[in-house]
Amino acid sequence: MTDQVAAVVVTYNRVDKLGRVLDSILAQSRPVDRVIVIDNASTDSTPQLLAVYDDDPRVEIVRLDSNTGGAGGFAAGMERAYERGADWVWIMDDDCYTEEGALEKLLAGHAEAEKGLGRNVPYSCSLVRYTDGSICEMNNAGPTWDWGRLIAQGQRAVLITNCSFVSVLIPRRSIAKYGLPLVEYFIWFDDMEYTLRISAEGPGVQIIDSVVTHDMPENRGVNFGDLNPGNAWKFLYGARNESSYRWHHDDKLAWLQFVVTTYAWMVKGGVGRRLQLKVAKQVLAGLKFDPKPKMARSVR
Repeated sequence: MTDQVAAVVVTYNRVDKLGRVLDSILAQSRPVDRVIVIDNASTDSTPQLLAVYDDDPRVEIVRLDSNTGGAGGFAAGMERAYERGADWVWIMDDDCYTEEGALEKLLAGHAEAEKGLGRNVPYSCSLVRYTDGSICEMNNAGPTWDWGRLIAQGQRAVLITNCSFVSVLIPRRSIAKYGLPLVEYFIWFDDMEYTLRISAEGPGVQIIDSVVTHDMPENRGVNFGDLNPGNAWKFLYGARNESSYRWHHDDKLAWLQFVVTTYAWMVKGGVGRRLQLKVAKQVLAGLKFDPKPKMARSVR
């Protein structure tokens, strides 16, 4: 029996890109068995766009009552896919365009990596490009110290410790053992925490020939020097969430390094004292903030 693959797309008010994302998923050379779209209570014309897919039996639309952020959306979608019996869950944002062979190459590369390593691999991810074809600065996976181990075997795969939720293939066993993303994070660092968590017994892999495009407004990575009143809400979640992870699940030196680096970025970027203070308060809030993962309901 062929493994069942469920793609999960989380969307919020991105009607201009969502249709292209879904069409690229439905056009994969290795067809997906199900596409679960989590609509995070969009307030634009997303419901009307999604109605176009009502007649496609592969597409399942789940509209949430409120916006639960990326973390809540992915947790809901992954849980739904798990309960539907998916063997693999392929997750991505609503501005991620997948090349035709992206899934096929992920599945093949994942299997080849497991054979080469002689162990289970907790997840695999694609190479993420920006719209101009360059590497997407926001979505660089974290390499291990021995990142080239599989390359030395002739494979097109890099060993990684973490990645963002932009074309990540997760086997059922990882969800069964380690649960779902932390809903309480809402947004920012939920993908880092999750991929680090499920890598407890060994790193994941990035399959170089599996390629997707992340259609972001500009090609920039995360930098607290970019903090301003308009985007502060995201950075404040990020400060709390990473502080929590570093303090409770990494080590105190890593937490201190995060604090010092964050402050240095803000000073270099000319961030005002008032915003710096807000970040500091969220860093301190992270010391008491330590949510626990929810486990998916077993169905088989």
